[in-house]
Amino acid sequence: MMLHPTSYSLALLILLLVHPSSPFLLRPLRSRQRSLPQSQLLCPPSLPIPTPSLLASTFQPPSNSTSSTFPSPSAFTASSLQTLSGSDLNVSPGFPPERHKYSVLPTSFVDMFRGSGGYIARHRGSTIVIHIPGELVDAPQLAVEDDPSYVGACDVDGEPYEKNLNFPNNAGDGGGSDMSLTNICDDISLAWLLGIKVVVVAGCRPQVEERMARRKEYLEDEDGVNRIENGVRITDATTLRVVKEEAGYVRFEVERQLARSMKANSRRGVQPFIFNDPGKQAQAPVRMGNVVSGNFYSSQPIGVREGCDYQFSGMPRKVEREAIERSLNAGDIVILTSLGVSPSGEMFNVPSEGLSSSVAGAIGAEKIVYYLSEGACLRKESSRVVPALRLTEARELLKHKDVKVDSWHIGVPSFGGNKVEGEFLTKLGWGLTALQSGVKRAHLISPVDGALLQELYTRDGSGTMISRDLYDGIRKAQVEDINGIIDLITPLVKEGNLVERPRDNIEKEIHSYYVYTRDDLIIATGQLRRFDDEFAEIGCLVVHPDYQRGGKGDAMLGYLERLCLQDGAKKVFVLSTLTVQFFIERGFRMMGLEVLPEAKREKVDTGRGSKVYMKEIETSQQLNEDELFWDR
Repeated sequence: MMLHPTSYSLALLILLLVHPSSPFLLRPLRSRQRSLPQSQLLCPPSLPIPTPSLLASTFQPPSNSTSSTFPSPSAFTASSLQTLSGSDLNVSPGFPPERHKYSVLPTSFVDMFRGSGGYIARHRGSTIVIHIPGELVDAPQLAVEDDPSYVGACDVDGEPYEKNLNFPNNAGDGGGSDMSLTNICDDISLAWLLGIKVVVVAGCRPQVEERMARRKEYLEDEDGVNRIENGVRITDATTLRVVKEEAGYVRFEVERQLARSMKANSRRGVQPFIFNDPGKQAQAPVRMGNVVSGNFYSSQPIGVREGCDYQFSGMPRKVEREAIERSLNAGDIVILTSLGVSPSGEMFNVPSEGLSSSVAGAIGAEKIVYYLSEGACLRKESSRVVPALRLTEARELLKHKDVKVDSWHIGVPSFGGNKVEGEFLTKLGWGLTALQSGVKRAHLISPVDGALLQELYTRDGSGTMISRDLYDGIRKAQVEDINGIIDLITPLVKEGNLVERPRDNIEKEIHSYYVYTRDDLIIATGQLRRFDDEFAEIGCLVVHPDYQRGGKGDAMLGYLERLCLQDGAKKVFVLSTLTVQFFIERGFRMMGLEVLPEAKREKVDTGRGSKVYMKEIETSQQLNEDELFWDR
C-alpha cells in the first residue's frame, strides 16, 4: 500500500504524530527498530547521548599479547571501497518494473506506517527544491481543446493556434508518464503537510519550443543554423516575449493546483508549521498556507561565449535567501519560474534546471529533486538497476559520456537524438553542481504517480539518488600514520577506556587500520578484521575530540561496514564497554559471547566485562538508509 495523495485521513493521522505540540510526537526511528514491539515504536523523547572520543573498545587481548595471537588479517581482501566506473553505467529508458510502486512498497498499512515514520520525522523541517519540467505541466489530461487557459491564445503574430504537445503515456510499459500536474501537486502538498519546506521551480521549455516551432525563422538564423548553442536557446526579443507568456502560464497552472491541494488540507483545520518558532505553534491562528512567487532571485546575461551572443538568455545572479526563508518559515510554498530580472530591470530567460541548482545551494536545501519528463533509470551493464551514486561515481559517468559541466550550462552530446538520456544526464549534471554547493542529496525521479512520496518516505525509493562523498578523506593506514594513530588513542588508553596497543603491534597490523584525515591530521581511526563464516570485527573506533558530533564517527563506521559488505562479511560485531548506546542506535544488537567465531571467542578478555554487539548487513541500500539518519 502506498501513500496515495488523496488519502488525507492518513495525512492527518501522521500529522498528529509529528506535530510539535502533539503528546504523541513521533521520534526519529531507524528502520532496524521496526522489529521492536509495537508498544515501543511511539516513545518519549530519549535522553541526550554522550559522544565520547572512544566509540568502540574492541580487540581486547591480554596486555602481553601480540598481533600474532589473532587470525591473519590477510583474510580481509577489500582494502578500499569499490566505485562504479562510468563505462559500467547506462541510462535506460522506462521505469524499471522491479521498482514499480506496487512491487516495492509494503503490502499493509501497518508496515507502511512503521516504515515511513522515521523518514517523516527526519524530513520534518528540512528544505527541498523540486523541479517540475514543462512536459509535466501539460501532461496528459489537459487536452488543449478542453483547457480554458488557452482559449483564444495567439502566436507571436497574433494568429490563433492550438497547442500540439506530444506527451507519452505508457508508464505501464515501463516508459512515459502516468501522472498529471494534479498528482504532482497533491504529492508536493502532502510532503508540505508533513513538515517539509518546499520550493518549486517550474520549467516551460516545451511550451516555448512548440510556440517557436511554428515560426521556423526563430529557430534558425539566415544560414539555417539552429539557434541553440551548448544546449542553451539563444533568446532574442521575440523569443523572450514567448517565454514571458509561457512562464506565466506554467506558473499559474502550478500555483492553482498547489493552492487547491493546500486549501483542501486547511479546510480540515490543518495548520502549517511555523518553522522559525515552534513555540508559537499552539497560539497561532489556523491559516491556510499560500503559494507565493516574486523576485526571489536576480539574473544576469550569459553574454558572449566562444563568439556566440546569447542575447536575453541568462543565468542566476543572486538568490534572495532571506526572503525565501521568511516565506518558507511562515508555512508557504515558494514557486519560481525561468524568468529572471536584473537589477537594471532587464528580463532574461534562465534555464530552470540550472535555476533549481543555484537556489538549492543558496538556501542550504537538504535535497534537490528533479522530475524527469519520461521514465528513466541507471543500469549497470544493461541489467542491474543502480538506485544510488556517490558524487565521484556521478562525475565519472558524466566524464565517460563527454558531458561538460559548467557554471552556466550542461553540455550534453546529442546521443543520436536520444532525448531520454540527454535529459537524464543534463539533470544529473545540475544535481552535481547543487551537491558541490552544499546540498546533501540530489534525486532524479520518473514521472510515475506517487514517485515523490516513495522516494522521500521509503527505503528503496523510486528514482536515482546522488549523495556527496561522505567518505572523502578515509583511506587505508600507512606506516607513516602510526604516530598519528598513537597520538589519537593514547589519552583513551591512559583512562583505561581502550586496550593498550604497543607501537610494534600497530606496525605489524597497520594494514588492518583505516584513518580519516583532514589537512594531514588524523581525526579518526578504526580497525577491521575478517573472520570465517561471514564475520568481521570493527574496533579501535576513535574520533579526535575537536571533530566529535560532526558525523566523523558515523562516516568511519559506515565506511568499514561497506568494506565488510563488499568483502562478503555480513555479520559485523564490536566489543564495547562505554559506548554501547552509539552502536545500538546504529543497528547493533547485544549478543552473547557464544555468537562470536571461535577464533575470536578464545581471545576475549572476560575480565574487562566487554559486551558483544552485532549487526547483520544485507544490502547497500540498508547502509544508504543509515546515512540519512546520521547526526551530521
